Amino acid sequence: MGLGVAVGHILVENLHKWFVERRSASRIADENPGPAKGDRVFVLNDINLEIPDGELVCILGPSGCGKTTFVRIVAGFDTPTAGKVLTDGKPVNGPSSDNIFVFQHSGLLPWMTVRENVMLGLRRMKDRKLMAEKVQEYIDIVDLVGFEDHYPHQLSGGMQRRAELARALVVNPEILFMDEPFAGLDFLTRIKMREEVINMHEFIQKTIIFITHDIDEAMIMADRVVVFSDRPAVIKMDVKIPARHPRDFSCDPELEGLRRQVYTELGVHYAL
Repeated sequence: MGLGVAVGHILVENLHKWFVERRSASRIADENPGPAKGDRVFVLNDINLEIPDGELVCILGPSGCGKTTFVRIVAGFDTPTAGKVLTDGKPVNGPSSDNIFVFQHSGLLPWMTVRENVMLGLRRMKDRKLMAEKVQEYIDIVDLVGFEDHYPHQLSGGMQRRAELARALVVNPEILFMDEPFAGLDFLTRIKMREEVINMHEFIQKTIIFITHDIDEAMIMADRVVVFSDRPAVIKMDVKIPARHPRDFSCDPELEGLRRQVYTELGVHYAL
């Protein structure tokens, strides 16, 4: 990496995404016909965003607005119709082994133990002792010591997500993409996982793009919150969160004001 180029830096310029509808319109008269076959369906409309190295950015927006499409393009799993994406000054032309994507649903291999799952990204390391030490280090970071030889079905949902975090982090990614990684978790487990990610981010200082529908989750976790509009998505709001962790809306009027502003941008005129 050349001098002056930040590792984990993302630059998105004039990004557009559309696709051509291939399905025929519904024949049911009362049903919303939607786009006709052959129509262009616009998903992202001129997205411009720069994310510096080490920032935790939460992306909010209505369901179906294009958040996942945007992150898949930045991660190299999809291509834009127009515009460009650079990571560390280089065009994104496909997935990179320097970056890791954590999906909505558990990606642990059920026939492997926690240790074996975490070891997956290091399986080509020749120094087996060093590999074992690194695996144990990250199992320790996510507080799964004592569960190394357990299989995924023997773990709670939160423990499975922590094992996935360890597997993602052990390869030392430059950028971590997280697409609603807490979906399906119960309320208490979700709160604990927020704390895990916040602590992990403060420890490793890697760039993280985190998709969520939960406004309070974004405000509690992020260094910065980006709000997408309905499709075709544009950036409606891009705000840095100045508050230090841990955060408490009731004790921080500025944070509470930003929270209410985000609710308003998303069409909710009250915040519980």
